[in-house]
Amino acid sequence: MTKEEEDILLKEGKMLPVMEHFYTLQGEGAHTGKAAYFIRLGGCDVGCHWCDVKESWDPNLHPLMNAEEIAETAAKHCKTIVLTGGEPLMWNLDILTSKLKELGCIVHIETSGAYPMSGQIDWITLSPKKTGLPKEEIYAKAHELKMIIFNNNDFKFAQEQAAKVSENCTLYLQSEWSKRDEMYPKITDFILENPEWRASVQTHKYLNIP
Repeated sequence: MTKEEEDILLKEGKMLPVMEHFYTLQGEGAHTGKAAYFIRLGGCDVGCHWCDVKESWDPNLHPLMNAEEIAETAAKHCKTIVLTGGEPLMWNLDILTSKLKELGCIVHIETSGAYPMSGQIDWITLSPKKTGLPKEEIYAKAHELKMIIFNNNDFKFAQEQAAKVSENCTLYLQSEWSKRDEMYPKITDFILENPEWRASVQTHKYLNIP
């Protein structure tokens, strides 16, 4: 297959760069503890310095997979599917999600919101980054807002982002993993003063699962 042919299939969403896909428990946010099949797509140019999957950034490092085939593989395990990355909205998700819905799946996505929405998505976890702010359309659609707290300035950024989502969006503060001992006491104090927020913890890292 030529590079030009690959680019066409990528644009159409028939093929997608898949870094990994696996069956595990959702580790964070509103659906913590739920069995879910994760599809991690390669490619991200948002560039968070604390990202724990930097190997996902270059899409050329990851094999192109047929979107319908990966949907069929995922649906055999369970009906809760999480699209993550990288930044999954870099790609056309129409074919992948259409097949997942056809197979009876509930489709979640974890996104920075920096790219336009595509696909049929049932649950949107929006995690805005200062290096690439969300598209305005995505704020209103988000079901949960997950703000990563790396330093004290991030609390102000979290409040700014919370002002842009709908009143039905659940608000989460989650410490960047390496800063958890320092930041969770501050997150606790912040939530006690601002009880509209909730704490999110990366339970999968404590459970030692993907």
